[in-house]
Amino acid sequence: MLISPVTSTSPEGEKIVAGLLARLQDADADCSAAVKEIIQAVKENKNAAVLEYSRKFDAPDLTLAQLQVSADEMREAYTLVDEKFLDSLNRAIERVQSFHEREMEDSWFQTREDGTIVGRMVRPVDSAGLYVPGGQGGKTPLVSSVLMNGIPAGIAGVHQRVMVTPPGKDGKVSPHLLVAAQEIGISEIYKAGSAWAIAALAHGTETIPKVDVIVGPGNQFVTEAKRMVAGMVRIDMIAGPSEVLIVADKTAKAEHIAADMLAQAEHDPLALAILVTTHAPLATEVVTELERQLVLLGREEIARTALQDRGVILVVEDIREAVDLANMIAIEHLELLIVEPWAQLPHIRHAGAIFLGNYTPEAAGDYFAGPNHVLPTMGTARFASALGVETFLKKCSIISYSQEALNTDGEHIMRLARLEGLDGHAASVAVRLDK
Repeated sequence: MLISPVTSTSPEGEKIVAGLLARLQDADADCSAAVKEIIQAVKENKNAAVLEYSRKFDAPDLTLAQLQVSADEMREAYTLVDEKFLDSLNRAIERVQSFHEREMEDSWFQTREDGTIVGRMVRPVDSAGLYVPGGQGGKTPLVSSVLMNGIPAGIAGVHQRVMVTPPGKDGKVSPHLLVAAQEIGISEIYKAGSAWAIAALAHGTETIPKVDVIVGPGNQFVTEAKRMVAGMVRIDMIAGPSEVLIVADKTAKAEHIAADMLAQAEHDPLALAILVTTHAPLATEVVTELERQLVLLGREEIARTALQDRGVILVVEDIREAVDLANMIAIEHLELLIVEPWAQLPHIRHAGAIFLGNYTPEAAGDYFAGPNHVLPTMGTARFASALGVETFLKKCSIISYSQEALNTDGEHIMRLARLEGLDGHAASVAVRLDK
């Protein structure tokens, strides 16, 4: 059987749940060692290292002159895509733009009668690096990654948005990616992938600029590189394999559930697809439906491996138990395929994104609905949020005292400073007080 349903309270079910709660894992030692070496090489040798790795793994004949996508390549891209793609692209841009505009934060100030002014000033970072995976050597261009990373940065007001993406063997970048970038105002694009692209963005090379924030999905080497440069730059998150948890009752349709589990499983052999249901017969129906639909997928082997190795179907007593499990697991994508999904929404505390009702497949959120699809995985939804405009913003505290205000607060400030043994702090106040 592809996946064997189990009850959540059985010994096997309890073991499965325990494994789900402990799924956050570091990169393996070999990956970490390789990434550390790559980052050091790029830091020391800059363009030369980027080209060496790119030639070895992506485009054997890539030259320094080709490292940045040229204006001619940008123009040519429009001749290589069709009108239907442009229509879908611009509709998606409109949805993502409209949603993320609501996220923009305002600066604010408080004034007091004694003349004190305090506040918070919101400013964008100067530059952001947007990593876009290659998508099977350019055969499956991840256009949605361009939009989900680039649009929030633009709304935030980031002056320089730098996109990096691995070239195909021919040294070219998918025209669909180039058109998507241009449609949202990105024109600075470099042909670099994996850990060396992240290293280039973090340290800068003679050609690729150093940035303040690095965002975007990628494989374990990209993820590990982001982890290693975090602190030098801001990163969006440490992301693991894609994951979905579907809560379903007897009203849910097995074909919908199976399709949504397969939509996750086809991402990666390590993808995680979970069904938690209150209706035991549905669990069996879903297994049958998974087998039927699986053979129709272009990525059948990837999806089959993911389901066999990591797929989970748990049968629970009631919706309350299902929701409690969902909160404990803190999944990336949470689907509520139940009678009254909105009634349960107030009880959901931890999830990257929540999809309500039988007609809200997770794929709608990936491409078109508007919210960002860059989401916390591996249980980090307990404390992390989706990528958004705030990822590209920073806040500066504003403080302005009048003489009257300092005279009023001075004794309190000095008392606390002296308690901490910082006489210089106290003196900096005393020297300004009215004698």
